[in-house]
This record gives sequence, C-alpha cells and structure tokens, in this order.
Amino acid sequence: MRIAMCAVACAASLFSQTPLSPPAFEVASVKPWDPPGGRGEINGFYTYPGGRIVCNGCTLEYLIMQAFDVQSFQVAGGPGWMKIDRFGIEARPPASSKSSKSSPALAKLPPNEEQRQMVQTLLADRFQLKFRHQTKEGSVYALTKGSKALKLQEAKDQNDYPWAGGLGGGLPSGDGLAGTNISMPQLVKRMSDWLGRPVLDETGLTGSFDFRFEYHSDDPHPDVISSIITSFQGLGLKLESSKGPVETIVIDYAEKPSEN
Repeated sequence: MRIAMCAVACAASLFSQTPLSPPAFEVASVKPWDPPGGRGEINGFYTYPGGRIVCNGCTLEYLIMQAFDVQSFQVAGGPGWMKIDRFGIEARPPASSKSSKSSPALAKLPPNEEQRQMVQTLLADRFQLKFRHQTKEGSVYALTKGSKALKLQEAKDQNDYPWAGGLGGGLPSGDGLAGTNISMPQLVKRMSDWLGRPVLDETGLTGSFDFRFEYHSDDPHPDVISSIITSFQGLGLKLESSKGPVETIVIDYAEKPSEN
C-alpha cells in the first residue's frame, strides 16, 4: 500500500512540475531604426562581454537568420515588411546565465547557442513570431578535397576574425579567393550565402586556415559561382552540385513590435 501511495505521489509531483522556460534576456529594448539623417548601419549584429547583444538597423529576417543560424534563402513566408523595416535592439542576459560570463574577442563574432535561444524568445515575445521547421531534399553544393595538393596554411593568429572573400575584400569576382583564420564549417557557411544554396563540408579538414589564391579571369564579367569554383580548384579543393537536406524556417506569423 505504501509503495502504491508513493508511486501516485511521485507521479502527481512529476505532472505538477512547471516546464523549464526557454533562455531569455533579462532586459531588452526594441525600437524602430531611425538614425540621424535617415542613414546608418544595416544589419549590424554585435556580441559584447557579459553576453550583451546590440543590433543596428536589423530586419526581422536578419534577426531570424541570427537566431536560428541560417541563411536568407532558408527563411520563407512571413509579411513583406520582414525584409524591409529595420530595428535597433539592445539586450542583456541575466547574471545567472552562462552568456553573462562570456567575453568574445571581437564584437562581430556570432552569438553563442544560448544567446541564439534568447533571441528566439525575444522574437516570439516582441514580434509574436510563429514559425515551423521544414526540411526537404534540394539542391546543394558539396565541398571535398580535390586531386591536387592542398594550398591551405594553419592559421597564424587564431584570434583574428574568421574571414573569407575575394582579393578585393568582397565577393569573389574573377581574381581569386583569400581567407584568414577560417575553418571549413565557417567557410562553407559563408559560401552558402553567396551561392544561394547550402554548401556541405565533406573535406574532413579540421582546424582553422589562412589561404590566398590569385588568378586572372578572361571573362570581363565573371560570375561568383565560376570564380569560387576556379579558386577552390587552385586551393586543392573541389566544389560540385549535389542533392541533400535543406532546412527552412517557415514564418507563419509576425507583427511589428511596440516601441520600448
């Protein structure tokens, strides 16, 4: 009898427990972005010591990209203003959170997983965001090792901001590709945004690298895809079209937040 009563009491206690709340910022300010003169930064997302996050001129779409660690082509649905209207956000996590002890070396480093969850909670609370995950097989690129020797050097300074791009500093445009302290997962993520589809890292390479490959295209108007493919070949890597899972965040509902 005592065993049965104990089992009932334990079950009642279990069902009466309140589910854990998702991570949330302790203080958050959300305002329409209205810099002096109508100009200002666009999609500036910064992480500071103590877990503080500052967003300057960010669209809701960009905030969703940061919150779920996806690219723009992985966000579907939602109202039209989601890609146009911009907001300024300042948020600070509670002292009890792990993020409050964080000290990123650079403000441009991406948010950690707990901060991403906090941004998700903020979007649900202030933008009334409702979404669903959808994964389908679709077109992707696969990055693998090529047949030639790799021309990648171990990163000289692992405190450098992870970066990759054309030799001119922006998109690859027929002149080559350079990178600083960047890992393969970081590299394919950057390439995904440029190529408009997921890039899967199948190189098996670990660590962070510095590299620089220069060439001169005969095409007066080289496109990004051919520039990247040629540059990867020069670095001993290979980029090919393939099929694979494509995750999408489908936005079912969102509304503009009240200012505070």
